[in-house]
Amino acid sequence: MAEYETCIFGLKMALEMEIKDLIVFSDSDLLVHQTLKEWITWDSKIVPYHCSLLNLANKFRSLEFRHIPCARNVFDDALATLSSMIQHPDELVIEPIHIHLQEKPAHCLVVEKSPDGRPWYSDIKEFLKTGSYPPEADMTAKSFLRRLSSKFFLNGEVVYKRTSDLGLLRCVDKDEAEYLMKEVHSGVCGSHMNGHLLAKKIMRTGYFWLTMEHDCVVFVRKCIKCQLHGYVIRTPPPTELHSMTAPWPCSIWGMDVIGAIDPPASNGHRFILVAIEYFTKWVEAESYKHVIKKVVTDFLRKHIVCRFGVPETLITDNAKNLNNDMVDGLCKQFKIKHQNSSIYRP
Repeated sequence: MAEYETCIFGLKMALEMEIKDLIVFSDSDLLVHQTLKEWITWDSKIVPYHCSLLNLANKFRSLEFRHIPCARNVFDDALATLSSMIQHPDELVIEPIHIHLQEKPAHCLVVEKSPDGRPWYSDIKEFLKTGSYPPEADMTAKSFLRRLSSKFFLNGEVVYKRTSDLGLLRCVDKDEAEYLMKEVHSGVCGSHMNGHLLAKKIMRTGYFWLTMEHDCVVFVRKCIKCQLHGYVIRTPPPTELHSMTAPWPCSIWGMDVIGAIDPPASNGHRFILVAIEYFTKWVEAESYKHVIKKVVTDFLRKHIVCRFGVPETLITDNAKNLNNDMVDGLCKQFKIKHQNSSIYRP
C-alpha cells in the first residue's frame, strides 16, 4: 500500500501545479499493471487505494504509467533517503488520504431492462403472437427476427426456448434472472459453482435468457464468498496418505454398516452390513436387527473367509462394533491386517 500512497500524493501535487500531461515511472510491477487494468485487484485493502488512484487519473488530460526495473530507479531511492534525513518544520501538514469503505458490497449484473421497460423477448413474443415486426426494423432485422423466432414457442403469454432434445425452457426477464442466479449459486442448495456450470444448472432447471452464460460468469466474479474462499492455498494433510489400490482380487475388503433404516423391514431388520472387494468391486451384504461384534465376526468368517479365501487387508471405520476384541481375534487368527479409515471413507 505504500506504493499506492506515494503515487496518490504525487498525482495530487501534480494537479495542484496544474499539470495536465504526465508520465509516471514506478518500479512496482503490481501498481503499474493494476492501474493499467492488466491485473485484477483481489486484496480488499488495496481496492480503495486503487479506486482513489483511478479517480485522480481521470482528472488528467494525458496520463501514462510505465514500469522500470529497480536498478534504473536509483535516483528516486536516493531522493527518498535524503527526504528521510531532513528535519521537516512543524507547520508542514500532510493531508491524509480519505478512503471510504462500504459496509455492504454492491453487485452489478449485465442483464438490463430495455429503456421502455419491456423484457428482452418482447419482439419475439409479438412476432409469434401477431406476426408483426418492430416499427424501426429494416429488412436485415426482420430476417434475423424470423430466424430467431423459429427457436422459440409461445404458450399463452409465456415464451419458451426450444432445445435440441425437443425440450422447452421458460424465458425470464432481468428480475427473474437475478433471482435465479442468486438462488442457484448461493441459495439453500447452492454449491457456489463457477459461471459456466451455473448457466448449465439454470438451463437444467428449465429457464433461459440470451446472455445467461456471460451474466453467470460476471455474477460469480462478484460473489464475495467465492472471492474469499476460491483462491485459498490448500495445506498438505498432517499425515502421509497411503494408496488403497488392491494388487489382486480378494486381497482388500472394505466393510461398513448402513442404517438405522426407518421404517424397518417386515422381519424387523434395520441395519445392513456391507463388504466390498476393492479390486473387482464385488459386494457382499446381509441385513440384521442389530449389528453387534458377534454378528460382524460371523459375517467375516461366513461371507468373506469361507467364500473368497483369507484377505490380506480389512478396512473399516472407527465404529466400536467393527473394532473390538472378537474382530481383532479373528484377524489375528487368519493373519489379516485390520486398518481404519476416516468415518465416511471405509
